[in-house]
Amino acid sequence: MAGDAPDDAAFRALLDQVARARGFACGNYKDGCLKRRVAVRMRARGVTEYGAYAALLARDPVEYDHLMDALTINVTRLYRDAAVWDLFAEMVLPTLWTLRGASRFTAWSAGCASGEELYTLAAILHQHATRTGTLRQLLHTSVIGTDIDPASLRAAERGEYSADACSELPVPLRDRYFGTKAPHRASAELRALVRVERRDLLLDEAPADALQLITCRNVLIYLDRDGQERILRRFHAALAPGGVLILGKVESLFGAARALFEVVDQRQRIFRRSADA
Repeated sequence: MAGDAPDDAAFRALLDQVARARGFACGNYKDGCLKRRVAVRMRARGVTEYGAYAALLARDPVEYDHLMDALTINVTRLYRDAAVWDLFAEMVLPTLWTLRGASRFTAWSAGCASGEELYTLAAILHQHATRTGTLRQLLHTSVIGTDIDPASLRAAERGEYSADACSELPVPLRDRYFGTKAPHRASAELRALVRVERRDLLLDEAPADALQLITCRNVLIYLDRDGQERILRRFHAALAPGGVLILGKVESLFGAARALFEVVDQRQRIFRRSADA
């Protein structure tokens, strides 16, 4: 079986080949996760050895697209984990929206996949601006989504989602910003707030400085400890004082990162950049 293959050298050579061909640096991803996902494609192509799969990639470059889909797969929905977004909208955003010294509001959805989280954020921000009579502030608001997978980024740019992808989205938000019928397409108001970029969290800098908000949900779990610490330090450096970080429900801070952030709500994995760090 591919997942149990003893030839670690062949596995590392395969990862190096993928990195050269597609710019996907796998070094800080957990081997177990990578092997399981590579094994999916190897079984699909009837290959049992890493070397044979590397040769297949060399003669059939289209297979790289399928492999990248497997390596970067991210199952998500609009407004996924409603309790997180409800708490953010009701208790966290009002303070962030008026953060002293901020000339603009910039949020970063790191590892945005096909954009569901990206447009969730845009909808919450637009709704808040509408409720508080601060629509003019949206002229200075950006929601930036980054990912390493070009296909996912193209989907995020389209901003078009199935009924299933909208199944956790509150109906008033869905009807207001995505329409009443599937496929649900993000409104022009949301699309004006959003931009997407290809960035590797492990290799590239943040897309902007002095960010008010970073969301990075269910990405760190695939990385080893060194990769996690590097990314958390990068998030801390990119956030404005008082800026907020939201992680996935099974992720948390550890080690030196605990001194960089203060807990806003541990259950919902919401943290604030520490003023002392």
